[in-house]
Order: sequence, then C-alpha cells, then structure tokens
Amino acid sequence: MNAPQKSEQLNAPHTNAAWHQRRLDATPRGVGVFGDFFIERAKNAEFWDIEGRRFIDFAGGIAVLNTGHVHPKVQAAIAAQLQRFTHSCYQVVPYTEYVALAERINAMVPIDGPVKTAFFSTGAEAIENAMKIARSSTGRSGIIAFGGAFHGRSMFSVAMTGKVQPYKAGFGPFPPEIYHVPFPCHCSSLDDTKKAMEQLFKCDIEPSRVAAIVFEPVQGEGGFNPIQPAAVKWLRELCDQHGILLVADEVQTGFARTGKMFAMEHYGVSPDLMTLAKSMAGGTTLSAVCGKAAVMDGPAPGGLGGTYAGNPLAIAASHAVLDVMQEEKLPERAQLLGDRLIAHLTAKRKAHACLADVRGLGAMVACEFVEPKTGAPDADLTKRVQMAALKRGLLLLTCGVYGNVIRFLFPLTIEDAVFDEAMDVLDAALVETLT
Repeated sequence: MNAPQKSEQLNAPHTNAAWHQRRLDATPRGVGVFGDFFIERAKNAEFWDIEGRRFIDFAGGIAVLNTGHVHPKVQAAIAAQLQRFTHSCYQVVPYTEYVALAERINAMVPIDGPVKTAFFSTGAEAIENAMKIARSSTGRSGIIAFGGAFHGRSMFSVAMTGKVQPYKAGFGPFPPEIYHVPFPCHCSSLDDTKKAMEQLFKCDIEPSRVAAIVFEPVQGEGGFNPIQPAAVKWLRELCDQHGILLVADEVQTGFARTGKMFAMEHYGVSPDLMTLAKSMAGGTTLSAVCGKAAVMDGPAPGGLGGTYAGNPLAIAASHAVLDVMQEEKLPERAQLLGDRLIAHLTAKRKAHACLADVRGLGAMVACEFVEPKTGAPDADLTKRVQMAALKRGLLLLTCGVYGNVIRFLFPLTIEDAVFDEAMDVLDAALVETLT
C-alpha cells in the first residue's frame, strides 16, 4: 500500500482525539506523552492547542523556556542566521559565533581560573562528554552520583541517574564503576552522605580511582531538592583531598532559574566542570560542558564533538538568550516570582494538611503532597491536583522519587497578570482536590 501524501496526512480531521489516536498508532509507547492535546501556537507563557484552547504554561518544555515561547529577540536571531547558513559541522568548517559564545560562557560561569567551553546538543550528551573529559584528564574511571539524581536517558547518563522508574527499568546492564550515595538535602542529612561515602571508599572503590563526583545543585526530577550549602563545601574539600573532579550538573538549574545565572553562585564554591543545556538556547537544541582549561584539554583532538554539536541556529539563539537575560534582568525576576510563589503556597499549607512542604531556590519551586495521617507520599493526590489545574488551563509537571511533588517551571518573562491568573487557577484546583 502506498503511504499517504503529506497533504493528505495534514488535512485529515484536525482534532486532538484524532491526532492522539494517530500518535498511538505511529509512535512507540516508550516515548511517554503527558498531554492528549496538541500545540498549535505559543507566546511567552501561553499556548493554544489545535482546537483553540488556551493554556498557561508552568512546564516551560521542562525548564527550557526561561525566556518564554518565541521571544521576539530569539526569533529574530534564528531568522537572521537562517539566511546565512544552517550547518557546516563546526569540526569541519568552524564559525565565529561558536567561539564568541564560548567566550561569553567562560566569562560568566562560577569556575576559578582560565575556563574553556565545548558545545553539544542535549543535556545527556553534555553529561556523557563531561564524564569523558573527567576520565581523560584524571586517568581514572570511577564516577560517584547521588540517589534521586537525573542526568539523562542515554546509557551512561541513565546509569548515573538515581531513579529506577521509569528511566532505568528494563534497560540494564549499565556501564560499570558508577556509584550512588544519598543526596544531602531536606530529606537526608549530610552525616548520612558522609557515612555512605566512607563506606563506598572502604567497600567498593578507593578514592584514587574516582574521576568525578557529579551533583545537581537542585535536583530536578528527584523532587526539586536543593543541596545543603554545607554539603557543597564538604564535597569541594573531599574532591581536593583525593584529586577528584567536582562536576555541577546545571542542565536544569542554569540560566537564571534559581535567581542567579547559575545555581552554583548561591554556594560560593567553584566546581571543576559544569554541564549546561535546556534554557541556554530558547528552545533550540544546544548544551555545553565548561570547566577549568587544563581539565577541558584532557581529551585529544577528535575526542570531543558531534555532527550537530553547536548548531549555528542554536548558537545564534543562545547569544540572543544571554542578551535577553541581561536586558530584562531575568535572574532578579526569577527571585521575585519565586518569592511570590513560595509565599502563596506556604499560606495554603495552613488550610491543607496534605501540603507537606514548599521548597525551592529562586523560581525553581516545588510543593510536596502526603497522606496527612501517615505522612506517606501521596502520588495519586498529586496527580489529581495536576489534572484539576489542567482542566482549568494550567499546565503543571510532577516529579520526585515517589511522584508526589508538583514543580513550577513558568517562563521568567511571564506577565504579572498571567502569573496572577495562574495562582487563581492553582487555588481552585487545590480547593477542588483537597477539600
């Protein structure tokens, strides 16, 4: 049978239900999709589906849209680059914009000493290359990550991820010499982490074989758990003691989300390497590894790169994103909106015993739901709150090892009126679900 022509495919019944069934028929179930609706157009913190329904976007493409949907300056930068060239493969025919963006990033990141940056396409790719750089520069193989961490879905990055369902189940065996210890946050003490690390060094791997310790300053998928400040200082001291590289995964926390350009600025500690992605390029595919120059120069020429790594359109978008963040003072905006949201949610805790915790850094905010009598995580209730908000046109995401956390990832460019409207919708969803 001949395949339908493109015009036939796109001119078929244009409803969410029809396209939902076509998605089920044409794409594998492993690509899990939350919405049963399909986006048609978007602007800043709002989007409309193919049936004309409006939504307020508090997901931001999972932290990718700190500068909002289709920011005019980002759009213009991509359009201008589109007229020049779209691809050459930087490793074959380099372009000046790549180098200039690396220089900008090098000057911004909180890493001591001379810094170098290499660009890639996705957060997982950045993590994979950071580990290659760490192993090459140290001559060691061991990697230590944390329970609850999320570092990506590729085989090495998912092995580093500290959450089995749905990311690791059924995909093993995983690459060797990756170890996990408890993450020192509100739910696990630094003493627990220290004891686990000591046990790891006694029973599994000696410190002299560890290349890197990798952590998220605020865990994303793990539940928006900010690391304890004392833990960051201890990790730096531990790494210095044993010649281990400290790697900050800022794929989700970076680019103004936490009230600073980078979350590590909150801790006053310099990592050796950082991974960046998500909101650095306004929705185009760009990631980066940046770090101390001597470490970054560990791999030999040809050891790093990728056909699409540092794509010209994404590089142009990233230059525009950095301009927007500076001109519109988005780190300050993030702190302001985050403070407002935390105050709003904290006030709701008085009326709802199941709203157990409100936490965050800047505008990387989350709230956690439990069963009031037992304190057990309540994923079902969390899902009901999410769906009650969605029914009213507010898109929210859940996260957490137990699936009982709602996270807020609105564009930092959101208009005050739209933000206030979202708060009203959230209140209505809480009243419907929790009373």
